[in-house]
Amino acid sequence: MELGLDGKTALVTGASAGLGREIAQHLAAEGVKLCIAARRQELLDTLASQIVTAGRQRPHIVTIDLMQEDAPQKLAREALKRLGRIDILIHCAGGSSKMSIDSPEEKWQDTVTMKYTRVRQLTLAVLAGMIEHRWGRIINISGKSEPVELLSATPANGAWHAFAKALSREVGKHGVTVNSIAPGLIMSEQIRRRHSEQYMSERASREIPVGRYGEPKELACVAAFLASPLASYITGAIIPVDGGLRRFAF
Repeated sequence: MELGLDGKTALVTGASAGLGREIAQHLAAEGVKLCIAARRQELLDTLASQIVTAGRQRPHIVTIDLMQEDAPQKLAREALKRLGRIDILIHCAGGSSKMSIDSPEEKWQDTVTMKYTRVRQLTLAVLAGMIEHRWGRIINISGKSEPVELLSATPANGAWHAFAKALSREVGKHGVTVNSIAPGLIMSEQIRRRHSEQYMSERASREIPVGRYGEPKELACVAAFLASPLASYITGAIIPVDGGLRRFAF
């Protein structure tokens, strides 16, 4: 399927590893001009070289820690300077921790800052240009907001999902869509390092209807579609990519 992304521009955060890295590679393969951002310069350099080796244009690199107070505004300025305009914004930075009722406040606050506050700030920092050009795609790799257990990311995801839905109603008339992708159990270096093959097989058999963990490319292709002109009638949505792991019907 031709996605019609050739010549578009995209800023991808959290691009040094995992889903951000895979999404950046998928967008580059579709002809998107990239600015990739993360904290680890060496991993961004490696990704950029791999994209060039695949025959695509070398991405612009911004090494930045989004937890810094003025980081979203600084990143938006840098990306705009290097790309000329930002058509697509993909949020991939952030993580989650299992929490308890006596977890320290800073652990809750750090996740909310990264996965909601910084995402919101960066979104608003690039939005004016999208509205001016009457075209834009904002996609957040968020996660579930249903409170199955105490996770630091769940409240942050819920806040983003509510904000994104409201924002989508404001900016749809300008040709800008705002969507979220909620990953399930997706294979990563971290998961392979933490869990044995036996554990993952047993958990997949017990919890995931399709019977296996997902691969990063299976989510990245959804992100690429949502970023494309073909997805112009999808906005304000939360799309699970989880092999049926999510138990809720709505």
